[in-house]
Amino acid sequence: MKRTLNLLQLTLIILLLSSFHNQKKETYNLTIEVKDLRNSSGTVLFAVYNREDAFPDEHYKKYLKKVTGKIVKGTSTVTFESLPAGKYAVNILHDEDNDGKIKKGLILPKEGIGFSNYQSIGLSNKPLFSKASFNLQSDKVLKIKIIYL
Repeated sequence: MKRTLNLLQLTLIILLLSSFHNQKKETYNLTIEVKDLRNSSGTVLFAVYNREDAFPDEHYKKYLKKVTGKIVKGTSTVTFESLPAGKYAVNILHDEDNDGKIKKGLILPKEGIGFSNYQSIGLSNKPLFSKASFNLQSDKVLKIKIIYL
C-alpha cells in the first residue's frame, strides 16, 4: 500500500513538472512608428525598457533592447520581436549626427526625443516610467511623437 502511494506521488510530480516544462512563454511583437521627423539626417534610436529604475535613460545604456531605424521620407519604423508579456516604456532619439548620444545645448536637447504616452515634455511633465509604461499582452503598434525643443 505504501509503495503504491509513493509510486502514485512520484507519477503526479513527474506529470506536473513536465506540464510546466512544456508551457511556452508567450511573446509578442512591438512595432513603433515615428512620423514628421524634421529632416532625414542620421537615424532614429529606439530603446525599450522594462524597469522603472532604468527610465528615462539619457545615455542609452540601461535598455532591455535597442534598435536603430532608418529614416525614409520623415518616417522611421522598427519592430521589437519576441518580447515577453509585461510592462514596458519606449525612449526614442532622432540621432541627426549618428553619434548615439543626445546632442544638447545648455540644458535642452538639440535633437528630437520621444517617449511612449507623451505628446510633450517640460519641467512639469518630465518623462517617468509610470506614465510612459504600457502593458504588452498581444502584438502592438505604437505611434510616438518626436519632440523638438
